Amino acid sequence: MVLLLVVDLDLDHDLAALRPLGGFFVLRTDPGRAAAPSGPLPTLRESYENRTADVHGDALGKLSSRSLRAPEVRVGASVAHQALAARLWSVALGCATLYGRIPDLDPGLLRWDADSTAPDDLWLSEVRPLPGDAATVADAVLDAHLRPLTAAVQARWRVAAGLLWGNAGSALAGAARELDRWARANGRPDVGAGARSLTAELFGHPLLAGTGTLTGTAFRRRSCCLYYRVPGGGVCGDCCFTRPPRSSPRDPSG
Repeated sequence: MVLLLVVDLDLDHDLAALRPLGGFFVLRTDPGRAAAPSGPLPTLRESYENRTADVHGDALGKLSSRSLRAPEVRVGASVAHQALAARLWSVALGCATLYGRIPDLDPGLLRWDADSTAPDDLWLSEVRPLPGDAATVADAVLDAHLRPLTAAVQARWRVAAGLLWGNAGSALAGAARELDRWARANGRPDVGAGARSLTAELFGHPLLAGTGTLTGTAFRRRSCCLYYRVPGGGVCGDCCFTRPPRSSPRDPSG
């Protein structure tokens, strides 16, 4: 069992401790934020379960088609998948290390505005405290969200499973890296130690264990998110490639 060093705070309704970390870690909890001009915001559960909607017609389709204006829809789908994974990991990791507990992130409680950017993209309708240990965080993010999200992206855009789980690992490592950077800049070694320990334990989960190599908060994935196929794009800092491939190989899926 990894011991996390955390601040002894109650999980307040506004999740105010996340605000200093920056918008990507913030989760809106305003109960009145339930609708957009076009109608009620969908829950993440509704987005995951919608496998047959027009590619541009729902929240997941909108985000995928808009991402980087990619030349191939599966490239946009991969980037959108990683972006949502990063938001979910950031909220969970931030709460676990700052509060010692996390809010219940049940997909039915989280509403998603795909037309907005962080932190206005996700809204939690009710704050229900849960423990902040690795098993609970894995249940809240990997099982409740990333399993159905990955299945939906696979079904709709035929993106390789290994690539998508590589996205999940990359997103987790990126959230840990940002939290560790904030901790160092603000003299909070306890937060940095907690983030590193929790992340290392999460990477022991079977869904993440084979996605790459984690050293501290540095990560080298065994797959590629396909960002290099975006005009003007290149390889990411944790990519399995050191330079963009010249040809169009089969997707590296780890």
